[in-house]
Amino acid sequence: MKTIIIAEAGVNHNGNIDIAVQLVDEACKANADIIKFQTAVPSEVVTKYGIKADYQNDIRYKGESQLDMTRRIHLPIKDFGIIQQYCKNKNIEFLTTSFGPISTKYIATLNMNFSKIPSGEITNLPYLEAIAKLNNQIIMSTGMASMSEIQEALDVLFNKGVNPKQITLLHCTSEYPAPIENLNLNAIKTLQNAFGLNVGYSDHSLGIEVAIAAVAMGAKIIEKHFTLDRNLEGPDHKASIEPKELKLMIQNIRNIELALGSHEKKISFGETLNKEIVRKSIVASKTIQKGQLFNEGNITCKRPGTGITPMKWKEVIGKVAKKNFYEDELISL
Repeated sequence: MKTIIIAEAGVNHNGNIDIAVQLVDEACKANADIIKFQTAVPSEVVTKYGIKADYQNDIRYKGESQLDMTRRIHLPIKDFGIIQQYCKNKNIEFLTTSFGPISTKYIATLNMNFSKIPSGEITNLPYLEAIAKLNNQIIMSTGMASMSEIQEALDVLFNKGVNPKQITLLHCTSEYPAPIENLNLNAIKTLQNAFGLNVGYSDHSLGIEVAIAAVAMGAKIIEKHFTLDRNLEGPDHKASIEPKELKLMIQNIRNIELALGSHEKKISFGETLNKEIVRKSIVASKTIQKGQLFNEGNITCKRPGTGITPMKWKEVIGKVAKKNFYEDELISL
């Protein structure tokens, strides 16, 4: 199954629709399957008392509240209809995450194939129930969540009629950027075994190698933040990759998919061609006269593998030579 690659633009447009369009263009050039944004009405996301996380702090906006920051970097929700149409014209799938009742009601009008539940909403019962009603394929990030909290969120979705086959969990470490020692990729297998669902990986680490490794571990979806320039102001740019890195990551993931192949251990065509060249046969280690017995002193194993296999060594030992054999000549019985 082809891994779904989500290029997470998030709020890396900095509230500028022209930058959002450029992000779509770059995701297309990189051959991403989906580009994802974040749709929110700031006042329904955070109270005026909300403080910013460490990674969101910027000396240029000292004293700014989380609400002020959210207002500054988000696009008006009406702009996402325009962006979605642009994505259709560019032949890339559009996805956006909602963060409250108003934005969830709005994204329902966009008729997307997927709904994305971000890590911060996994304990938000009204939100989970609203997403369940959209009847889309659901991608749920599990950053900051315990196994019991994941199960509780799934129970909400199941009780609202969501089919388990509609759900993909994303293993995630909600740090920006996430230190490599905190990524715990083995949790991909843990989630697969515990819940019996498709599992992917939302990567907040620096670089591209961890996302590639996650595919080798069975991730069905890879989500990766990207930006036009890591030096732009904004909370998520420094934990994002740039367009060239996004393209390289996707190329490498496609190569890994080819390399994974099937679960069957089989001999490739190229191996068949090489087998006789690199395997060995039983050969004479010195001149053997007709009538002599083969023994460990006059036979050995060398390439090519066109004669008697060394696996029959004990069957050959003690047999009588039916003709003269010379050094390096293939033994025959």
